[in-house]
Amino acid sequence: MQAVRRRPAEAADIDEDMRILVVDDSRAQRLLLASQLRRSGYRVSEAASGEAALEMAAVQTFDLVVSDWMMPGMTGPDLCMALRTRCDRDYVYFILLTSKTEQAEIAEGLDRGADDFLSKPVNGDELRARIRAGGRIIAMQHELTRKNRLIGETLTELQVLYDQIDRDLVEASKLQQSLMRERHLEFDAGSVSLLLRASGRVGGDLAGVFRASPTQLGLYSLDVSGHGIASALMTARLAGHLSTSAPEHNIALSHVADDRYRVLPPKDVVQRFNNLMSSSIETEHYFTICIGVLDLDSGEVVMSQAGHPHPLVQRKDGRIEFHGHGGLPVGLIENARYDQFRFRLNPGDRLLMCSDGITECPGVQSPMLDDDGLVEMLSRNHAATGPALLEALVRDLIVFHGNDNFPDDVSAVLFEYRGAGG
Repeated sequence: MQAVRRRPAEAADIDEDMRILVVDDSRAQRLLLASQLRRSGYRVSEAASGEAALEMAAVQTFDLVVSDWMMPGMTGPDLCMALRTRCDRDYVYFILLTSKTEQAEIAEGLDRGADDFLSKPVNGDELRARIRAGGRIIAMQHELTRKNRLIGETLTELQVLYDQIDRDLVEASKLQQSLMRERHLEFDAGSVSLLLRASGRVGGDLAGVFRASPTQLGLYSLDVSGHGIASALMTARLAGHLSTSAPEHNIALSHVADDRYRVLPPKDVVQRFNNLMSSSIETEHYFTICIGVLDLDSGEVVMSQAGHPHPLVQRKDGRIEFHGHGGLPVGLIENARYDQFRFRLNPGDRLLMCSDGITECPGVQSPMLDDDGLVEMLSRNHAATGPALLEALVRDLIVFHGNDNFPDDVSAVLFEYRGAGG
């Protein structure tokens, strides 16, 4: 029977791909160590000095270095420190051979970056055991490197996706802002100014105006629940139902004949929206709205409020009145009923409809602005008009909040009434 050559018992722990560099100025000691390691199955290279070892490490990759401490020129700790300063290679496990036993000297070797020590003369079994222990550390380091590389590649892919999403959101923001192409509109009897400031790239608020008839304007302020893309998409769809350019799709208008339409009562418009949310739009979102029809000749306003902040009127003399009864948000309860209310604007009065991003904005020293804070801001800026007034309100809100990073979208509709022929 042919004899079977058996490898040493520790062979199961040997990584035959491990590359070891033995560094010693003593040729005899170097050959002894290298031959012991080769017989154990390792791939071994030799260097007669620290300088030679450093040159070899510049062109080859080693997993583990076994180096004598005391050598002419570059010592073992110097070699270890030089290898540690390189950032372009994987970690090298470093074992120092030394006859030093003083704790201060051992501490010096550790400070220079050594991982382990072997006392001279070297015991072959102990050498192999220390190398196997180093091999386990190296294997863990390689696995960690692999996982870090995988994480890095994943983060790079995520960054690419994030950049694409961010570019898409920038374009979405431009499209959303285009829903309010004109922020200031002049009419014979007054002017409308609009404010829309999303808390993120895109938001769920919308404010607008549409021509209801030659003598009537439709004014609305709405706020879709939530934030972000889903809310913005819902807002865009709702904007299409309140368009002036496409009266046949405007949910507030009813076709009469030919190209003539009549405006519906605001409570019926809100009712239509609620039916639409229940029957056609499958979403978990709901929205609040304040919508009204203004008669430009008489100044009379008929309005319906569905969970939105109360509209307010600032009279010519500065007095402020809140109107409305609250109401249910749209899309929460099927077949919900809505009511409407009336008030009249006189020449010099103005109407403000805003989202809760203003009244519920938290302050530096207050839980929220609330209606009282809004009244104070309007009173303070009573002399301002049009877009300048809305800009002043935003500036005051920034001061109140402490910065311009509002937690919710901010929007408003401002109508300033001059009177028929004004």
